[in-house]
Amino acid sequence: MKIIHVDMDQFFAAVEQRDNPELKGKPIAVGHDAERGVVSTASYEARRFGVHSAQSIQVAKRLCPQLIIVEPHFQRYKEVSAQLHEIFHDYTDLIEPISLDEAFLDVTENKRGIELGVDIAREIKQRIRETTGLTASAGVSYCKFLAKIASDWRKPDGLTVIHPDRALDFIAQLKVEKIWGVGQKTAEKMHRMGIFTGLDLRNMSLTRLTQEFGKMGQVFYDFSRGIDNRPVISEWERKSVSCEQTFESDISENSAVIINLYHTVLELVRRIEKNDFEGRTLTLKVKFQDFQQITRSITVDHILRTKDEILPLAKQLMKSVEYHSHPIRLMGLGVSNPGSPPPNGGQASRQGAWVELELKFLD
Repeated sequence: MKIIHVDMDQFFAAVEQRDNPELKGKPIAVGHDAERGVVSTASYEARRFGVHSAQSIQVAKRLCPQLIIVEPHFQRYKEVSAQLHEIFHDYTDLIEPISLDEAFLDVTENKRGIELGVDIAREIKQRIRETTGLTASAGVSYCKFLAKIASDWRKPDGLTVIHPDRALDFIAQLKVEKIWGVGQKTAEKMHRMGIFTGLDLRNMSLTRLTQEFGKMGQVFYDFSRGIDNRPVISEWERKSVSCEQTFESDISENSAVIINLYHTVLELVRRIEKNDFEGRTLTLKVKFQDFQQITRSITVDHILRTKDEILPLAKQLMKSVEYHSHPIRLMGLGVSNPGSPPPNGGQASRQGAWVELELKFLD
């Protein structure tokens, strides 16, 4: 297998700096400049001050007083993303988008008949620069796990190849934080277990890893051995449609909660119609003032499409949320479960998992 992972460098910020020369070389953050605003992407100039994506705009400003906040232009980012995919399709149709600025390509059998994956990656990077004026980093390996790590290895404008013969040595010295699926809390738990590198992880038994991490234990066990059999999937079935909003000020009054719930339902219905999605499970997501988060779900025996069908269910779910003494910071709704209705033909209420829309579905 020859897998390439292409990842644009500081994508949103790079587009803004390209389109506005006055921003070049300056610390910028793309996001909405508000009390609850969040950084979508930070330029490398801003990252030197500790500014990073998913960070509060207010925190970012404190870290970098000269930071320039730029409102996002998602339509422009989508247009550049379309240009990227035109380039990708010149080499293969086996393309798995991860977001607007990131994708896996299976070039084992490519349209150009180029033998080495690194040569294809080099061409793609050059064409991206010529076509968009932007830089991309690329990783090449025999599986998605290693190709993804390789693309991050020499950012920005990097190109890294991890050959099968040296994959195990590469993984052995890798910090566990670099491994897919290892977030901050998982990393802290691994550190308490004495796991700091890929080699430490490899020395753990499958039994111990599954005891500690459940199904992800098998994933970590395989990754530490360079095993990742996931194919590049160019076509997939949507599993959910969702939307959410973070409030400028926390809300706890009945009227404010119901009004915002109503508007969230309207936005969800719009997205359902746009994506022609069919689902039977409605999930309510609430994040409180102290960042504690809960979800509540209900599954019904019919497809959820309209405001009149969804709003009563959303209100029913909200009744189980205590927000009067616990103000709400964020509210979200999602529809999922496109499969068959419950076997009893009636309603089945359950606690459900929240599935976020990936960036490529933002509109």
